[in-house]
Amino acid sequence: MPLRSWSLLLALASATIAHAADEVPKHRLLGDTFRLSLGGFYAESTTQARLGSSTGGAGVDVNFEDALGLEQRKWIGEVSMYWRISERWRVDLDYFDLDRSASRALATDISWGDQTFTAGTTVNSSVQISDLRAAVGYSFFRRADKELGVGLGVHTLKFKASMDAAGIGARTESATAPLPIFAIYGTFALTDTWALALRTDWLSLDYDKYSGSIRSSAIDIVYQPFRNVAFGVGMHSLNLKLDVDNPSSKFQARVNL
Repeated sequence: MPLRSWSLLLALASATIAHAADEVPKHRLLGDTFRLSLGGFYAESTTQARLGSSTGGAGVDVNFEDALGLEQRKWIGEVSMYWRISERWRVDLDYFDLDRSASRALATDISWGDQTFTAGTTVNSSVQISDLRAAVGYSFFRRADKELGVGLGVHTLKFKASMDAAGIGARTESATAPLPIFAIYGTFALTDTWALALRTDWLSLDYDKYSGSIRSSAIDIVYQPFRNVAFGVGMHSLNLKLDVDNPSSKFQARVNL
């Protein structure tokens, strides 16, 4: 999400708090030492990948939703937690897994590694994307009803794509890339039961056989009417560009969630 959008949201949250009642709201999102969240989201995804051949061919970009019929929208589960190890320091963990498969007769030829799947061939394909995010954050501004902080962490992303067809063969390519990130986060108590949480991660890097960039953002509204139970709704996004230069092949993936 552009920084301009984050600025508008932060200004809106600050204005809401400034015009609230004289009593400072105390939401448990800012006070709990440990918090575990279980939920899901309706992911809309576009996945594009390219796999070069062992003879040096660059391959072509393949859109797995349009060309191979993978469903573009799907409900997936998500687990997240945080642990406040001190007044200003915290540890965050988040995990999700998106697994899809499809079977479709091709409209055009597709080159994937050393295999060429010709038009009219029925191809079975699958894509699995999982992400484990771990970060350590420091709240440089913290009050009973609000906090702002920065963090360092890593997105351990696993991407696996495969195609197979009778008479042609199968090819699977996978990559697991630990991508370090810089994070900014904010939490604002709107009332004793309503709170707003914001977070954005980003980094662009080139190391070893990996190169690429990652941007991740989340906006959540949390309603907590009970001491140990809360409900939330929000919007999350993940934009990934990953290039892997292996000795025998070159693999590229572009993912938007």
